[in-house]
Amino acid sequence: MDQDRQDAPSLEDAETLGEALRAARLASGRSMAQLSTMTRVHPRYLTALEQNEFSVLPSRIFSMGYVRAYAGALGLDELTAVERFKREFPEAAVPLQAPTGAALQQVRRTSPKVLAALGVLILAVVGWNVFQRVVRIEPPHPSDLVAVPKDWAKAADAEVDKALYLGAPRAAPPDQTTPALYITPGLEAQLTGVDPDDPNAVVAPSPPVQAAFNPRGAVYGASAITSQVILQAKKPATLVVRQGDGRILFARQLAAGEAWRAPPNVSATVDVSDPTAFDVYLNGEHSGALPAPASPLGQLNARAQAAARQSEARAAAAAEAQTRARAAQAAAALAAAPPPVAPTPAAQAPPPAR
Repeated sequence: MDQDRQDAPSLEDAETLGEALRAARLASGRSMAQLSTMTRVHPRYLTALEQNEFSVLPSRIFSMGYVRAYAGALGLDELTAVERFKREFPEAAVPLQAPTGAALQQVRRTSPKVLAALGVLILAVVGWNVFQRVVRIEPPHPSDLVAVPKDWAKAADAEVDKALYLGAPRAAPPDQTTPALYITPGLEAQLTGVDPDDPNAVVAPSPPVQAAFNPRGAVYGASAITSQVILQAKKPATLVVRQGDGRILFARQLAAGEAWRAPPNVSATVDVSDPTAFDVYLNGEHSGALPAPASPLGQLNARAQAAARQSEARAAAAAEAQTRARAAQAAAALAAAPPPVAPTPAAQAPPPAR
């Protein structure tokens, strides 16, 4: 084995590629099974390479891959091994075939005739179209209007001498008509408890309706169910909410339209860069601007609770007024109704005869 390792010829010195691969395998001391595992090539193909039986190998592309892998596993030059394989196993050349179709000389002989025929056909089509257009042209004929009537000139001169008068502007036509609002009879009295047709009916004045909160951007802070105070920025401004112990509850540069909902029962101070840049909404209704750059949050929550109690009181008063009005209407209707007629007693029957 040591003698084979020392006498292993190179790829160029060996007579064939197979002898060089076999000598290199013997010199490496590896078995065919080990080299098959390294190269992932079946031992049958490796044996065919060593014995120069190229007909046993698969296609030429795969065979060159086997040669490259086998030479690399044996420590030989892969490119030299592939070139040696190409020389010993050349690719079968595909014989050239004669061109099919018309011969070049025949094309040269027939091409002038074909071009002449195409030219004659094109000239015939163009001439026919020109002839049709010329035939359809009508000759010029004199106009039916020979001269301008004299009455036209006189009428034009008479119109020029007349003065132009403008009358008063007329009213614009109605664009659309809006039908009168239909009110269901008795519906307003049933809902409010006050008859609109009664001249003596007293209608309780309703409180003015303030502008409602309309979010036009992101809304931060507490949820809409629990919060009663909302601060909305009319323009970009800074809003910082500090608790009593100095911790920051909320701090942000609000853009125009963004708002912050205040949590209830929280002792904090609202510090803003510009009080006029914020609108205060209590219970969803507009309540003016912030009173100062630093406003206690407890005062705003107290104002919101007081406004809520006032609204509840007004609603209760309105409901009580409606109840009293209905009772008064019922009493008036009862008093205006005629008294019931007492039924007359039936005539007594005469006693039976004895």
